[in-house]
This record gives sequence, C-alpha cells and structure tokens, in this order.
Amino acid sequence: MTPERYNRLTSVLNKRQHDLTVVLENVFDPHNISAVMRSCDAVGIQEIYVLTNKIPRHKKWGSRSSSSAAKWLTIHQFTDANECFAALRKKYNKILTTHLSSDAVSMHEIDFTQSIALVFGNEHTGVSDEIRALADGNFIIPQVGIIQSLNISVACAVTIYEAFRQKNAAGHYDTRHLPDDLHNELLKEWGAAEGEG
Repeated sequence: MTPERYNRLTSVLNKRQHDLTVVLENVFDPHNISAVMRSCDAVGIQEIYVLTNKIPRHKKWGSRSSSSAAKWLTIHQFTDANECFAALRKKYNKILTTHLSSDAVSMHEIDFTQSIALVFGNEHTGVSDEIRALADGNFIIPQVGIIQSLNISVACAVTIYEAFRQKNAAGHYDTRHLPDDLHNELLKEWGAAEGEG
C-alpha cells in the first residue's frame, strides 16, 4: 500500500462513527439498499444491518447505485428479527423506527450524539408492527407535501445527514471513535481491497 493510500484510508477510518447504524427491514430493491450504503459511507457509518425475514436474502447489491460502497462497509445480514435486535442491543443504546404514528417524534428532536440505531422499512408497507414492538420509539421526517412519504434511500439520507450535522457540531468527527482492534482490522481489509477500486 502506498503512503498516500494509507493516509487516505486512515483519514476515512478516523471519521467512522461507532455509535450510529442503519437497519433495513425487508427492503426489496437492492438498488435502494445500495443507495443507502453510499449515504452511510458518506457520513461515516461503518455498520449496516439488513433484515430479510419476510423476503429472500439478498445475494448482491445494486453496484451502480452504491459505487461499490458495500466493500467499505460492515454488513450484517439477519433472517430472524429477534436475533437482529439482540445484536443491536449489544451495541446501541436506543433503537428508533421511522413510522408515522401519534407518538412519533420529529427527526429534529432526536439527539443523534447518543448511541442509536435507525430502522427503515420496506418500499410498500414501511416498518412492520413486529419491528416497531421491538424498538424504543418512532420518528418522522417533517414534510408539508401531499404525499407523506419519501423513497427509502432518500428518507435514510435525509435522516443520517441530520445525524451528521449534530455529530459534526459536537466534535464527533474530530477524534477517532473506532476501537483500536476494529480500526486495525478494517485498515488491513481496506488495504487488501486497494486493487479492486
């Protein structure tokens, strides 16, 4: 690995956020998943959770939408909701779903400087009742249009960029957050992927 490449990878790793993740529940279109991955990479989210307990497990992502973001992320795939949430509970203090309900809070009221997992549902029915029951609450993206929903990848991008704004203002991108062992492991993996693009 060249010194320039090493410095580039280290610079990106130093801004990865260890306390923010995205969970995708039964999202059908692999291109939507890939678009989410690209946004996650852009704001320094390293881990993504993909739950497919109602649809077939995805074998690959839409490469054109992701610009190969998948190879720079840690993707956890689950086919069981309880197992997925058990894994999330070990790492994140709060789990919120995007869902229009009477108890939902505005995205702008969420404190994204805390440890948090954000769940986005599929293109047709949103987050399921089962998943909402496992989470800690719901949030909405404020809208004033006729159609009260956004494409899944757009909804995710809007939300995590609000998280980026808050975390950046709080200085979360100024110091390294990844544990040393994970930082070194990813640096090794990314270095090996250097020749792939």
